[in-house]
Amino acid sequence: MLSTYQYQQFPFVTPPELQAEEATRRTVVIVGAGPVGLTAAIDCKLQGLDVLVLDDDDTVSVGSRGLCYAKRTLEILDRLGVASAVRDKGVEWNVGRTFFRKDEVFNFNLLPAPDHKHPGMVNLQQYYLEEFLVQRAVELGIELRWKSRVTAIKQNEEFSTLQITTPEGDYSLQADWLIACDGARSLIRQMLGLEVEGKVFMDRFLIADVVMKADFPAERWFWFDPPFHPNQSVLLHREADNVWRIDFQLGWDADPVEERKPENVIPRIKSMLGDDREFELEWVSVYTFQCRRMEKFRSGRVLFAGDAAHQVSPFGARGANSGIQDADNLVWKLKLVVDGKADTSLLDSYSDERVFAADENLLNSTRSTDFITPKSTISTCFRNAVLELAQEHAFARKLVNSGRLSVPSILSESSLNTADIDCFDTTMQPGAPFEDGPVTCAGEAGFLLDHLQSAFCGLYFCESVLDLSAEKLAAFSGLASAAIPIHTIIISERAEASHLEGLPVLHDVKGLLRQRYGAPNDSFHLLRPDQHLAARWRQFQPELIQQAISNATDNLQETTSCL
Repeated sequence: MLSTYQYQQFPFVTPPELQAEEATRRTVVIVGAGPVGLTAAIDCKLQGLDVLVLDDDDTVSVGSRGLCYAKRTLEILDRLGVASAVRDKGVEWNVGRTFFRKDEVFNFNLLPAPDHKHPGMVNLQQYYLEEFLVQRAVELGIELRWKSRVTAIKQNEEFSTLQITTPEGDYSLQADWLIACDGARSLIRQMLGLEVEGKVFMDRFLIADVVMKADFPAERWFWFDPPFHPNQSVLLHREADNVWRIDFQLGWDADPVEERKPENVIPRIKSMLGDDREFELEWVSVYTFQCRRMEKFRSGRVLFAGDAAHQVSPFGARGANSGIQDADNLVWKLKLVVDGKADTSLLDSYSDERVFAADENLLNSTRSTDFITPKSTISTCFRNAVLELAQEHAFARKLVNSGRLSVPSILSESSLNTADIDCFDTTMQPGAPFEDGPVTCAGEAGFLLDHLQSAFCGLYFCESVLDLSAEKLAAFSGLASAAIPIHTIIISERAEASHLEGLPVLHDVKGLLRQRYGAPNDSFHLLRPDQHLAARWRQFQPELIQQAISNATDNLQETTSCL
């Protein structure tokens, strides 16, 4: 057990199915109560879906595999009601530094643009994140079944039947939709005979979480070939509770059992920190890593998310971040399908979009790993030359790769996008996640993020609400009452009324939203429920907006590249 964290054992509650003669049927069953499964469950509940979570354990993550949570993930957790707890407990940071031997050769800032609600990154041990997610799930009344292991699954066209083992016996359960979030060794994936393909890296790394008081800044420090660990790499990160994460590259020949022993770990840490630095070991693990994914993330009525669907190296913080974004992409689509407002084919777009994102993560993760762990003398010479040149030359800094950190995927190839028919003075494009910015509403300061809903949202830009005609307001009302409603948010250059005909009116207090969206007056930007840009127009055109909604929900019989 850890010295800084008290594990809670969640109670096993006898499932009613043990006394029932017939299997219960649930709308959504999620297997795995890690960060991804709990995120999906909370989102399902907030969207009004019947959801049940199964997990074969009865506590949160033992040790902290996940650590870094990026701005996009924090925005998702904000919508789910968990971001404040994560930020209050975690360590915020934006700056990363890379060293070659003794010298700093490169640094970066994850949030160079001001006026975002959330920082570039927050470090927090995985067990805390899971604890906050469990608390939120319980608060919402989500049924969490601990000590419940799925041992068999059978699918038909209408539902899946699960066999579940518990401490008090076995039972069957039917699920209209099953979301498999049961990790890299997914039993659901194995039981369905599905494969993951990719690359296993022949190297080993030691994680040592240590408790110590240090005045190091809250930054990410990465060393190549440092004097205290020659010919290898080392990573240092700060976590909550004065815990520091140290990763030591060991090489493929290292013995995992021996390397975990305190008598072997402690000398490595003392060599790095010095003999005078007091610390105590909190948690130690040795790992290898893989860059692999399933061919498709949907198999009939089973949907895969997180490590069950794709695995990446830990350099770049792409594991939990991409998994949480999987859930964010999936649940709103599942809601439309369950409600009969979209065909099941919409769920194929979940697989298409998140496979695209996974490939992007895998490419960056593989490149990082190849740079960090060169496998030949020539590769090592090239890597070291880049690091030496980076101290003086900007072109070389672009080649330094100690882990390209997680950024959200721009779903530029998505079939759910509507192509631009207008030009916009911005780098933002359809498929990109929304851009945040400061606003006021009735004089109260906040951010655009605070006003977005788990639904389609339209951002209407204007100089003044006084310019809005009755016809335009009626059109906004029509969009809100459609089968798939669009909640319009008016963004005005002026500080005016907080609401107009029931619509929120936000003052773009610094003009940053107009700048970031490249938005002239009368322009309309359509955001999906996962806050990715689906379509935009320089002039408000309700009929085109309705067509874009049909396209974004896969309901067009025929689509064209330009509407």
